[in-house]
Amino acid sequence: MTKAKRKPEAHDRANRLRFHNVKEQHLTVADVADRLLRFVAEDPRASYHFAIGTDCQVHPSHTKFITGLVLHRLGRGAWACYRPYVLGRELGSIREKLALETSLSQEMAAHLEELSVIPRMEELLLPHVYQGAGLRTFIDIDAGTEPCVNPTALYVQEMIARVETIGSYVPRVKPEAYCASSYANRYTKRPAKFVM
Repeated sequence: MTKAKRKPEAHDRANRLRFHNVKEQHLTVADVADRLLRFVAEDPRASYHFAIGTDCQVHPSHTKFITGLVLHRLGRGAWACYRPYVLGRELGSIREKLALETSLSQEMAAHLEELSVIPRMEELLLPHVYQGAGLRTFIDIDAGTEPCVNPTALYVQEMIARVETIGSYVPRVKPEAYCASSYANRYTKRPAKFVM
C-alpha cells in the first residue's frame, strides 16, 4: 500500500513564491514583509498607500501573470516588487483572465496576512497618527467601468464583490488601479523563458 502524498500547505506554497524588483531578485514572502516593514520604519510619520494588483498578457502557448506590490509613501517615494506566474496555455476569455488576476491578488493578500504584515505596519504608524501617519490598503483590479472603452466592465462588480469579501483591502478599478494597470503591466510584455 502506498502512502498518500501530502498536499502542500499554504506555508509551503508561500516559501516557493519568488519576488523581484529593480534592485533585488528571488525574494521570499518573508523578505518582502521585511522590506515593507523597513520602508515604513524609515518614516513612520508619513501617510502610506499599499496596493496589490495583477495583470496578464497572453503569449503564444502561455499566459504570463504579474502580481505587483506597491507601498507608496505619499509624496516621498515608494517600494515595490512583483511576482511572475505562468499558466501553460493561452487564455482567451476576458472573464477567466480577470478572475485569475483577482485570485492571484487575493492569494498574495492571504500570504501577507499569515505574516501579519498590515497589523505590523499599523503598529509602526500608530504612535504618529496625530502627525499625519496613516495606511490605506487596496487591491487593484485591472478593469474599467466604461463599457464602450473596457470590455472588462461587464465583470467589474463581480470582482469588486470578491475583493470585498476579504475585508481589509479596498477594491480599486481603472484609472486608479495603477498597481495592476501600470506597475504589473510593464512586466507582462516579454514572454516567459520557461513554460511548464
